[in-house]
Amino acid sequence: MKSKVNLNWDLVSKSRNSAQKIARDTQDFIDRHTTVSVERTICRLLGIDGVDEMEVPIPNIVVDHLKENNVLGIGVCKYIGNAMIQTKFSPQEIGEKISRKELDITKLEMADDFEIKMTIDKLAKEMVEKIKVNRQKRENYLSEFGDKQGPYLYVIVATGNIHEDITQAVAAAKQGADVIAVIRTTGQSLLDYVPYGATTEGFGGTYATQENFRLMRKALDEVGEDLGRYIRLCNYCSGLCMPEIAALGAIERLDMMLNDALYGILFRDINMKRTMIDQFFSRVINGFAGVIINTGEDNYLTTADAYEEAHTVLASQFINEQFALFAGLPEEQMGLGHAFEMNPELENGFVYELAQAQMAREIFPKAPLKYMPPTKFMTGNIFRGHVQDALFNAITAITNQKVHLLGMLTEAIHTPFMSDRALAIENAQYIFRTMKDLGDEIEYKKDGKVQKRANFVLDEATKLLEEIEADGLFKTLEKGAFGGVKRPIDGGKGLDGVFEKENAYFNPFIELMLDKNIKKDLINN
Repeated sequence: MKSKVNLNWDLVSKSRNSAQKIARDTQDFIDRHTTVSVERTICRLLGIDGVDEMEVPIPNIVVDHLKENNVLGIGVCKYIGNAMIQTKFSPQEIGEKISRKELDITKLEMADDFEIKMTIDKLAKEMVEKIKVNRQKRENYLSEFGDKQGPYLYVIVATGNIHEDITQAVAAAKQGADVIAVIRTTGQSLLDYVPYGATTEGFGGTYATQENFRLMRKALDEVGEDLGRYIRLCNYCSGLCMPEIAALGAIERLDMMLNDALYGILFRDINMKRTMIDQFFSRVINGFAGVIINTGEDNYLTTADAYEEAHTVLASQFINEQFALFAGLPEEQMGLGHAFEMNPELENGFVYELAQAQMAREIFPKAPLKYMPPTKFMTGNIFRGHVQDALFNAITAITNQKVHLLGMLTEAIHTPFMSDRALAIENAQYIFRTMKDLGDEIEYKKDGKVQKRANFVLDEATKLLEEIEADGLFKTLEKGAFGGVKRPIDGGKGLDGVFEKENAYFNPFIELMLDKNIKKDLINN
């Protein structure tokens, strides 16, 4: 591949090899462990849902039941499968009886392992087929309407009320949005359970629940059919319920998920062991469901300088890519993140942003890169903010970014009004239309500022990845290599939900959903 920024492809290969070794080393730990959220996800995929009279989710009750009896390392599959054989109840009925303290599934006589696995496999295959049908429905829509050429215009709704979110989402779709992201209510990533039902009282966003997913999906399908376009739906599977929300998104046909391997550790102080285990199963599910994941490297630049720490973004992109591959997620579903976040006072800041974006586009050619707008240096001056967003839009047009999260001129003042969103869409559409082929017309000066900047960032990222390879990812996170944030290996939230797997453990969904060809090629290379 010819590089416009004259990239050193030997360094790209070296970085990718280091990232693969980092991911493989961490994957060994992941494969030996499970978490309460992984087991709750399995419960949900087996059909266990609902809440008790205190609004505690039944999947939590089932998993806590096993945890209290010190058998969670064996996993829910063995105990639910055995209970089905011994009681003839469905998983939902078993969960409800556990919630009413009418059944202790750890005290039942154990059936033959083969019979237990056959019982669970039947249910698992039914759920996997349901998710396959959902994925096919998306493909049918895209076949009928065609997919968007050029950048996806990605906009946010965040009213706290799912019904008001729907009103705003439908309006945004009619204004030209291609992706609707429903921001989660503040702090949901720290809840160790998934709320239930339709919700109307979120703060700074709306609760991520299965019913909210269903309601928004239905509304976007309806408006999409009217417009003759498929409108993608995005939410967040990060935090303490990462794989659970991925499963609910797969069941309700979400199209994108914020799903970063490191974000929860760095920015929500969730234990790194817990997060690494959870991100694997969440990505297996997302990969199988055809969901594009959006990673969170842009967040590093809100706590660290975008010019000085650009190499940490690239290093993290390499690492996120490899963890995604281990989970069977193809490059075409990796919305690796970066952002337009340099200080506007920096001379040639636009030139450096352009170099960074072009470099990322060339290093990850198949990935639908997620490009984030300026936020850190937005102020109450909406006119300057609109210009900053226009420059951001121009870089997307020139470098062919794909998932383009629209900047809002009122970013620093309030949650955008629908009129603000309309102006942002109009700004982006104008630039994308008038600069449509500009990127193809541009060549960068040999050894000029753009080429030098891109190769400097690549060189620094390669060095950082070599250091991480030597130290291991966990020790690196303790040192604070990303975003200037240090986290202790046994600190943070959720460590008490991590368990070593016992010999009898099994999870059929990994085997059924994981793209073995991708993982096989990765390991062989």
